[in-house]
Amino acid sequence: MDTSSTRPIEASSVAAFVGCTLIWGSTFLFIRIGHDSLPPMWAAALRLSIAAAILFAILAVRRERLPGGAARTAAVGFGLLQFGVNFPLLYWGELAVPSGLTAVIFATIPVSGALLAAAFGVERLSPLRLIGGLVSLAGIAVVFSSELRGAGILPMLAVFGATIAAVLGSLVLKSGPRQSPIAANAVGALVGAVVCIALSVSCGESRTLPGTTTAWLSVLYLAIAGSVGAFVLWAWLVNRWEVSRVSFMAVLTPLIALSLGALVRHERLGPLTLLGAAIVLAGVLLGLGLVKGPRGATTR
Repeated sequence: MDTSSTRPIEASSVAAFVGCTLIWGSTFLFIRIGHDSLPPMWAAALRLSIAAAILFAILAVRRERLPGGAARTAAVGFGLLQFGVNFPLLYWGELAVPSGLTAVIFATIPVSGALLAAAFGVERLSPLRLIGGLVSLAGIAVVFSSELRGAGILPMLAVFGATIAAVLGSLVLKSGPRQSPIAANAVGALVGAVVCIALSVSCGESRTLPGTTTAWLSVLYLAIAGSVGAFVLWAWLVNRWEVSRVSFMAVLTPLIALSLGALVRHERLGPLTLLGAAIVLAGVLLGLGLVKGPRGATTR
């Protein structure tokens, strides 16, 4: 049973949470760019292959050893679920599911994370964190209410399956021995790359390198910032926080994407968007234990 909820929230952990959220919030645009130029499985395979090469190079320079025993098993399981299942399902599902609906489906992660962590005995179920997750989910639904048009059942199930795989991957890594976040992600990215390459071959995708500067920019940003940078920060944070607390990134990343759109592309944020964002932030503050619940209770 995880006991990290009894520890005070350190500034370094908050910085890692914010940094990871900012990076992943910016990846929405780059995934869309990649969809315009590369088949989904091959795009994921390229991203993971580049990330794995960089991570193994970092390990070599730092002379870090690869995980062994139970730690290696956890890293392989994490890679299989987080990269080998989550990425293909998400990349394929986003071809048909509108971005707003995808954001709402992914906003279920704090709730499913809390429930699954408790079901597998990894964490105690925190009622306030569960309430925070539901409040955040409601806020995301408000933000994207105008985009909640229908999509095919299979693509929606694929996106939802991606969320479950992401949560389970987090729990597998959390349940194993504490290990280097760089080593865990190196092994995980390699496992995911192998799976995505196999899926790309089986789907008969065209496996060519990006043909434009824009396409290369998309792949490299997703590999270096989205996989190497953000996932290393995320794995470091999972060693210190409960999975159910870390999972609140899922409701903040769409808000980051909207904010970047407003700043870079001068997109207008309407009153409903601002109201929904305020609801999301209230849920996140409650879920992270940064505000007190009824009778002074907190999630910590």
